Amino acid sequence: MAILINEQSRILVQGFTGDKGTFHAKEMIAYGKNVVGGVTPGKGGSTHLGLPVFDTVKDAVKATGADASITFVAPAFCADALMEAADAGVRLVCSITDGIPAQDMMRVKRFLMRYPKERRTMMVGPNCAGIISPGKAMLGIMPGHIYQQGHVGIVSRSGTLGYEAAAQLKLLGLGVSTSVGIGGDPINGSSFLDHLKLFEADPETHVVVMIGEIGGPQEAEASAWVKEHMSKPVVGYVAGLTAPKGRRMGHAGAIISALGDSAAEKAEIMKSYGLTVAPSAGELGSTVAALMSSRR
Repeated sequence: MAILINEQSRILVQGFTGDKGTFHAKEMIAYGKNVVGGVTPGKGGSTHLGLPVFDTVKDAVKATGADASITFVAPAFCADALMEAADAGVRLVCSITDGIPAQDMMRVKRFLMRYPKERRTMMVGPNCAGIISPGKAMLGIMPGHIYQQGHVGIVSRSGTLGYEAAAQLKLLGLGVSTSVGIGGDPINGSSFLDHLKLFEADPETHVVVMIGEIGGPQEAEASAWVKEHMSKPVVGYVAGLTAPKGRRMGHAGAIISALGDSAAEKAEIMKSYGLTVAPSAGELGSTVAALMSSRR
């Protein structure tokens, strides 16, 4: 089992024929063979990497039965690409694009809300590394070889810290069920809470790692939900312990602006709700290993 993607996922690449789309599509095809085609307006009817290219997402879904897509589309046009995918009935859309204007993401979020919950598209990102279910499918830009299949779920605002957690777990002989990078923008398509609910329902996920950053209330909200509703142990970590107030990190949403926004405050909030907090980024794997050993 895994969340979001598996061997049966049928993936479209939006922005398929561009250099970034081409590079990462090759990696995804080599990893899981799940990519069924791509979309580049004006190039419909051609082939690329041995797969069909379509002018619209609706045409692509009709021809391939795709249920997931990934966008390699320039920031100015990405909101339209995301809404087009949702309108075509794609159930999962992942946006790698960095620099989408916040107002555009507000439009996308409102657009998604027009659909009833049972048919609403799940969006991951933007400005994220994507999703991987090791040994099954990859919908992202991560180095697939560092992920070993196993029972630890990862959800992270930081793509590279998600990589770090996976690499440490592999060195310790532990694997990952699914890793999700939700992105570090102030307005993202899905939150920690959305994915924690999915991990809680996944029988093959035994432990979850939640990696946060300075800025915003997401970590506190998710930690409160964990205490009330989650039966599985959660390891927390917050990047930015040394960041002074007002300091912006690499992500647009990573800025301390209010009480409870700093890494130290978030770590204390996590502890107060019963999460096990990793003392440093270098101890993510060992913290998970110790927690799993203590529960055997």
